[in-house]
Amino acid sequence: MAKVYFSDFRSRSSRENKVSKIKKIFNAAGFADILDESDLTAIKLHFGEKGNDSYINPVFVRQIVDKVKQNGAKPFVTDTNTLYFGHRHNSVDHLQTAIQHGFGYAVLDAPIIIADGILGNNEARIEINKKHFEEVKIAGDIEKSDSMIVMSHFKGHGMSAFGGAIKNLAMGCASAFGKIEQHGCAKPVVKDACTACGKCMSVCPEDAIYIEDGKSFIDYDRCIGCNFCIEVCPDSVIDLDLEKIPEFIEKMVEYAYGAVKNKQDKVCYINFLMNITPDCDCVPWSDAPIVPDIGILASFDPVAIDAASIDLVNEQCGFENSLLHHNFHKGEDKFKGVYEGIDGRIQLKYGEEIGLGSADYELIRM
Repeated sequence: MAKVYFSDFRSRSSRENKVSKIKKIFNAAGFADILDESDLTAIKLHFGEKGNDSYINPVFVRQIVDKVKQNGAKPFVTDTNTLYFGHRHNSVDHLQTAIQHGFGYAVLDAPIIIADGILGNNEARIEINKKHFEEVKIAGDIEKSDSMIVMSHFKGHGMSAFGGAIKNLAMGCASAFGKIEQHGCAKPVVKDACTACGKCMSVCPEDAIYIEDGKSFIDYDRCIGCNFCIEVCPDSVIDLDLEKIPEFIEKMVEYAYGAVKNKQDKVCYINFLMNITPDCDCVPWSDAPIVPDIGILASFDPVAIDAASIDLVNEQCGFENSLLHHNFHKGEDKFKGVYEGIDGRIQLKYGEEIGLGSADYELIRM
């Protein structure tokens, strides 16, 4: 049974503030044990798309940087570029966005390295021999790191129901081609109510959308499945093919497995259950949270920490002034209350099946 350490956000003194809690949970979980002298330690997080403000506070990241340094390792803060043409599509724009969001050297005291290179093609091919992939394409500088601390903002997601440690490993550690491989099976579908406004066409990075006879159409031979068209459609008439979502989630989990395959006993995870928005931090906004802030979790098991995160979210009463449509009561599945047709727990089930981790956990409250 995997151990998951949990600290809530209650605080009545400086010894109980969030900075102190991060340091304490790092120590309690035994994260120093994965760090060897002079390890090049990747601190994997998400800098947030420009316009988003629910990403992890860089001051919190600094606490982990300090802990890594105290244990003789050499930390760098990292993420990978995006498929869609936002403000993190190449390393130049990505670094500028990170700095604008507060992830500067003065705050972090560590360098930022975009792990898949300037255009997303710095990759290592990792053999996994699973159901969907024989090998996966992981960002080269993440693969070359000696150890890794995965810091995840736990929130909802339109394709996987929720995004936590597993998704941070999978999509977050993949090269551009690796992201395409994961997205490849789950393509957007345009409904007949389309008004041909052209906004989807204007944001498509592959020019895969065209207008004909008063409606948008998608050329699936060109579509890479970034699904940015779904986000920008003003009439919500572009949606996912839900029948393909389980396959997409399984492919994502296989990529998570590949991201850590060559780092046995050298990876640990911290999930932040705060600002629990319905969307990924890739969108250029932050919607209202669906439940209250909960706390911080730490574990050596990505499946266990995400399982505990889901359970803690579902213990909350949902906010009515949010995207949550139903399942407001304690014990009800909040992410299904937002994305009714998506079963996010496939991440946990398939993660157990392929040996990524265990959904059976012991919650240790601090």
